[in-house]
Amino acid sequence: MTSRPARDPADANAVAHLFVDALDDRCEVTGDDGHHLRRVRRLTPGEFVTAADGSGAWRSYEVTDVATGRLTLAARGDVERACEPHIGVSLAVALTKGGLDDVVAAVTELGVERVTPVRTARAVVRWDDRRAQRAVARLRSVAREAAMQSRRARIPVVDEVVDLAAVAERSGVVVADRAGVAASELAPPGAAGWTVLVGPEGGLAPDELAALTRAPRLRLGPNVLRARTAPLAAVAVLTAAAVRMRPE
Repeated sequence: MTSRPARDPADANAVAHLFVDALDDRCEVTGDDGHHLRRVRRLTPGEFVTAADGSGAWRSYEVTDVATGRLTLAARGDVERACEPHIGVSLAVALTKGGLDDVVAAVTELGVERVTPVRTARAVVRWDDRRAQRAVARLRSVAREAAMQSRRARIPVVDEVVDLAAVAERSGVVVADRAGVAASELAPPGAAGWTVLVGPEGGLAPDELAALTRAPRLRLGPNVLRARTAPLAAVAVLTAAAVRMRPE
């Protein structure tokens, strides 16, 4: 199995993808990943997988030995770096009734770089510090699993829960708003890329919008989207716009 420069794990001829602490010549996969790959995916010696360290580096491996809850991998290619996005897309999203698991999983598959859960005035959900810590830990696990499923070399960053003011201070913020402009009309962002802010059901409060007057508004389509649908649409349209802005 040969490797080529500037490829992503999704391009490799592999039956599974996983994350490891270090891309050594020989890796032992145990714990939940070892159990899943051995008992659920039923990997056997001779099959090829890809492994990444979560920061963009990845490598091709061959399964050389299996046991209960454990796989042994041997490197069959050099360490490679996944292509860096020309313009990064991050998501700042209001806390939503029912949680953000599905949102984080979906936007991870779409290539988001960062997800920031945001407290907003009209959100029904109110997380105290203890609940927020548990929820964020779960969201990080969801992002990791979704990155494995979609064969990404990077795991999106999932921030701690923040107030809206912390997002308003970032560069490259755009606000999802039905009255906004199409993604094709946005000016290219700076080095930090775009952060799209998606509010709760009912939208952001007037004082919150006033704090974001300098942020351009992004139209996601002609219809009113649910709080769980809007983040996916926002990341998708900005990712597509970023591709169109890529220099030749």
